[in-house]
Amino acid sequence: MNYLAHIYLSGNDQEILIGNFIADAVKGSDWQHYSKGVQKGIHLHRAIDHFTDTHDIVRESKSKLWARYRHYNAVIIDIFYDHFLAKGWDNYHKISLPAFVEDTYHQLEQQKHRFPERIQHLLHYMIKHDWLLGYRSLEGVQSVMNGMSRRTSFNSGMENSTEELIQHYDEFEQEFETFFPLLIEFSNTTLASLE
Repeated sequence: MNYLAHIYLSGNDQEILIGNFIADAVKGSDWQHYSKGVQKGIHLHRAIDHFTDTHDIVRESKSKLWARYRHYNAVIIDIFYDHFLAKGWDNYHKISLPAFVEDTYHQLEQQKHRFPERIQHLLHYMIKHDWLLGYRSLEGVQSVMNGMSRRTSFNSGMENSTEELIQHYDEFEQEFETFFPLLIEFSNTTLASLE
């Protein structure tokens, strides 16, 4: 899952939110240098990634992209799934997406001094270009894909992936809508086990 889903799955705990948000930049056992709440968020992020990457529904989504994008297919699906979460947001949260995003940006901005430097830079661009709200539209997805493609060291072709999103839109949406409730349940169980 990408940023919007990870943030959503953090619940209302700011420490878990921080850990879940910075987890990709925390390598190996460096998680031990953070508070217990942030550690929970890091562990939650890693558990979500493993559950998602190994789930049959997600594998089905990724299979539609394998021939053209190879190992970038997982990154692309993460962004597609954030699009469907943003699009169907009202089915998953009582707070509107714009209000949720504004609150999230505010919380992260207040705590950025605790983030690894790479994540501080990422947060700056996320807020500047409003990635989280941008996921709602195909134009927003295209913008994210353009940025991702520029940052890859190889010619990933990710900037073209919205073609597949449009071509298989209903299938991807159905796969997300089937998978996401399972991920919510898994995340809640994982969080409870980390207490």
